[in-house]
Amino acid sequence: MSLKKETSFMDEQTIELAKYRIEKAREELQAAKYLLEKDIIKSALSSSYYSIFHSARALLVFKKLDSKKHSGVISFFNKEYVKMGLIDEKAKDILTKAFQIRVESDYVDFYVASIEEAKEQIDNAEFFLNEILSFIKNHYNIGL
Repeated sequence: MSLKKETSFMDEQTIELAKYRIEKAREELQAAKYLLEKDIIKSALSSSYYSIFHSARALLVFKKLDSKKHSGVISFFNKEYVKMGLIDEKAKDILTKAFQIRVESDYVDFYVASIEEAKEQIDNAEFFLNEILSFIKNHYNIGL
């Protein structure tokens, strides 16, 4: 499927909301890196996930979609961007895995988080954020 640049007028509120969510994604990524340096592994995993989550929500702004549930955001992201062939399947896999790890690390008693797992999730969060930024730039002609 070829990408066609969105030529319709993008209202300022949409762009500002996307910028805000991207900033939240960047902050969570920075927090994840800091937490990993301090060996606070589970929190690093959580921050990595939230970086990915806010990146996905930033993209959904352009389709006027959002959800109060994390599963809803994941579903909208997959339906509107991955299944349509606009975003690579790797992004779906990263988002899904990060969500599963975040849930386990937050809610499963005695969950053991490894440094390697945290590093991988931080790398994935960085990749995901860059993919979203690139897509927004290339498809909507907006630099965030």
